[in-house]
Amino acid sequence: MEPPPLSSLQEEGEEGPTVEDSSVFSAAVVPPRPATHHSLHKYAPLDWSAYFDEERRVAIPDTDNVFNAYTTGSEGPVVFCLHGGGYSGLSFALAASQMKDKARVVAMDLRGHGKSTTNDDLDLSIETLTNDVIAVIRTMYGDLPPAIILVGHSMGGSVAIHVAARKEIRNLHGLVVVDVVEGTAMASLVHMQKILANRAQHFPSIEKAIEWSVKGGPLRNIESARVSIPSTLKYDESRECYTYRTPLEQTEKYWKGWYEGLSDKFLSCPVQKILLLAGTDRLDSWFTICRALTIGQMQGKFQMVVIRHTGHAIQEDVPEEFASHILKFISRNKIGPNGVEIPGLIKKWQQ
Repeated sequence: MEPPPLSSLQEEGEEGPTVEDSSVFSAAVVPPRPATHHSLHKYAPLDWSAYFDEERRVAIPDTDNVFNAYTTGSEGPVVFCLHGGGYSGLSFALAASQMKDKARVVAMDLRGHGKSTTNDDLDLSIETLTNDVIAVIRTMYGDLPPAIILVGHSMGGSVAIHVAARKEIRNLHGLVVVDVVEGTAMASLVHMQKILANRAQHFPSIEKAIEWSVKGGPLRNIESARVSIPSTLKYDESRECYTYRTPLEQTEKYWKGWYEGLSDKFLSCPVQKILLLAGTDRLDSWFTICRALTIGQMQGKFQMVVIRHTGHAIQEDVPEEFASHILKFISRNKIGPNGVEIPGLIKKWQQ
């Protein structure tokens, strides 16, 4: 069978298809796409080192698994970031640079993503992903970790919830879930294969992939795309082009497990919680589908913030606003480098 031709970008001024729902939680309302130019210089990749201080290779003892993690900051609690399916740790690059003066930020590449290497990159079961994150945190910090706030976007939000619910991470003080709720996620899964198939599949250069990501793909922030998109690609020698590092279409058997029962699990997590949602058009259906979360919010079990003028990848589209919400969450809950700080008392969360 002949390989499919390279997907081509639309010329300036032409109308072409877009992938508004590039993930199961893409917002229906998105901001205008940035102005486009012919020059590929505008879409040249940017290096991670402008946003993070260090790139670490975290080897998990007694396994062949080595996880890549980007870190920055030297003070405050650890904001441990988990990206969505098909993204990478660099999805949080711009937001990390906004937080590093007040928090230590870690953004890891999950299994099958970015520069992480494992014994089975296609095993994206929620159990395996959860075990991976717990193993990375334990390898990095041992039995006495600093205060940790878990931040998870989309699929990574599900992983963050499962990690928190396991109650195996000592000194975990906060949970930030970004644009993922069980009801709308489960309802969207039936469309995911079509969404994945309809996106551009092959790119003649990294610059063209970055260009597509902001013209017809999931992102709205060119600077963030220039940092994050290269880490989501791999070079296909046989076709002499770039394609996606993570073959999400081959992981369908795990999708339901990512989101089933997520609402109750989220509410059960014994830490302070905030849910960040993109846009407003889906709120009516959200409240209808997610009855447990609606009741939980009314009872004050978690905080919810709706962020306007952004697509699904809130941390990439509006990194300053995203970082501001994280830092306000830390300040509001008085989370210091070692735990919750009350005058004259440091209270650490116990298992």
